[in-house]
Amino acid sequence: MHTAPPRPSTEPIPRRLSLRFMLSHPAHIISLGFGSGLFPIAPGTVGTLVGWISFLLLNPYLSPAAWMAVIALGFILGIFTTAYTAKKLGVKDPSAANWDEIVAFWIVMLFIMPAPFLIQCLAFFLFRFFDAVKPPPINYFDKHVTGGFGIMFDDIVAAFFTLLPFALFRFFLG
Repeated sequence: MHTAPPRPSTEPIPRRLSLRFMLSHPAHIISLGFGSGLFPIAPGTVGTLVGWISFLLLNPYLSPAAWMAVIALGFILGIFTTAYTAKKLGVKDPSAANWDEIVAFWIVMLFIMPAPFLIQCLAFFLFRFFDAVKPPPINYFDKHVTGGFGIMFDDIVAAFFTLLPFALFRFFLG
């Protein structure tokens, strides 16, 4: 009895995360949040923290219009870099690819600033809640919108949900 040799898989071989992997291509450096995605515990939270700190460091030098341009370019860049990293890792949406958290949290910070530190903390925790729990419709986009656009878009929706209570508070209480 003759058996045919196994067919080669078209699926990418899953790879382990390492500094070497990140430095192997510029797309990995960006999509892994300049190394923040390498944290073994809560890389999304670490990425959000990088987004928060980088916003505070860059904000004195960027106008709101410049921020919108940076965010738009960051989103477009993220579509390609996160898709490339996901493909190389062999995972649909790797948790280590946290450029999406960084860009999405820039949006949150742009719309709440200037805000006291405690309000910034509230925004951080609200964003982490929406990004981690993924209530509807965030979970829909997470499951049904694929590729780099999907990786980036569900975090943009989480940013919108984070900003909603702030907008409602300002609307009703000034």
